[in-house]
Amino acid sequence: MNHLAGAGAEARQGSAAEVFLVFLKLGLTSFGGPIAHLGYFRDELVARRRWLDDHAYADLVALCQFLPGPASSQVGFALGMIRAGWPGALAAFAAFTLPSALILLIFALTATAIDGQLGLGVLHGLKIVAVAIVAQAVWGMAKSLCPDRERAAIAVVAVAVLAFVPRGAGMIAAILLGAAIGLILGRGAGRPADESVTVPVSRRVAGTAIFAFFALLVLLPIVAGQSQALAVVDSFYRAGALVFGGGHVVLPLLDAEVVQRGWVDPDSFLAGYGAAQAVPGPLFTFAAYLGAVLKPEPNGIAGAALALMAVFLPGFLILVGILPFWNRFRTMAPAQSLMQGANAAVVGILGAALYSPVFTGAITDLRDLALALACFVGLMAWRAPPWMIVIIAAIGGAGLALVR
Repeated sequence: MNHLAGAGAEARQGSAAEVFLVFLKLGLTSFGGPIAHLGYFRDELVARRRWLDDHAYADLVALCQFLPGPASSQVGFALGMIRAGWPGALAAFAAFTLPSALILLIFALTATAIDGQLGLGVLHGLKIVAVAIVAQAVWGMAKSLCPDRERAAIAVVAVAVLAFVPRGAGMIAAILLGAAIGLILGRGAGRPADESVTVPVSRRVAGTAIFAFFALLVLLPIVAGQSQALAVVDSFYRAGALVFGGGHVVLPLLDAEVVQRGWVDPDSFLAGYGAAQAVPGPLFTFAAYLGAVLKPEPNGIAGAALALMAVFLPGFLILVGILPFWNRFRTMAPAQSLMQGANAAVVGILGAALYSPVFTGAITDLRDLALALACFVGLMAWRAPPWMIVIIAAIGGAGLALVR
């Protein structure tokens, strides 16, 4: 077995209980999305507790940002594994994920009871704030993932693909096309290998994980027709397996899987997405909300548990599968080129989602637009935390309901 360590790292071994308590604190306080989460992890685990050094942490972050799945949760899973083996990995995931998942589950179970003018106004405000938050994500991702005209063109091509191909198949086609163009452009540069960046995963376990990742991706659609529970697992697993470029990208994927199938109505979808911005922890816990509000059974607590498990599973399988081979893979320039193109396509996919369903589902008049712009300026110019903007939007939505 291999071990991740770096110069300056202190004791490598700990207990699952220790990992759980540390990540529970992070799960309760980590607001601001995956990039902010990675900052919290560094402060707590590198600077304060010295579970590993900055160099090893940076390489681990690079790996998780390269793979599909929720980057911050994948980093947390790996850090838990480094500290306390497989029990530590599971403890880190549970502790970091459960706080936001439980909050969103409670919101899902009580939102349907909200009625009256003010209550409906608050829900509408949550839909409006989603416009600002997704716009901020598109802006930030475009600057980092489309820094040149070629990659900007790939993003536009992705939007064009979605305009003519149904959303689910269109997103897969756009990512594959973007990856192919990136490979042809050949702008990637391999990074030097660093054999210190490994974790306790054998190659046999890694191979099994990779096989399971692809096997489930192929087999779940085949068996999905046998029961609604399998259909739910299939939809959320596929969404989790195709997320590149950050947690916000899960929005169009989940929209294609649950809204366009008629399992969740668009208003409930956008209200839940807005609420997800106000809670700490990973944005992927939005799946718990969706699983709870599904129209067909399983829904409620059972639906939330199924959706949550299915959306996180592929990211963890591919992480475990690639860890022993990461040092070799990152030296390959074609691999970097391929991912550059895929990530540029992801920007286009998220930009298309900003238009529909986010903008078209939330903005009905100039008053709504004014509130959305105020939220956007608060995020971009005033650097206000997302949870604060969500509260402002909820209050603003209630106010707009009173004057209509």
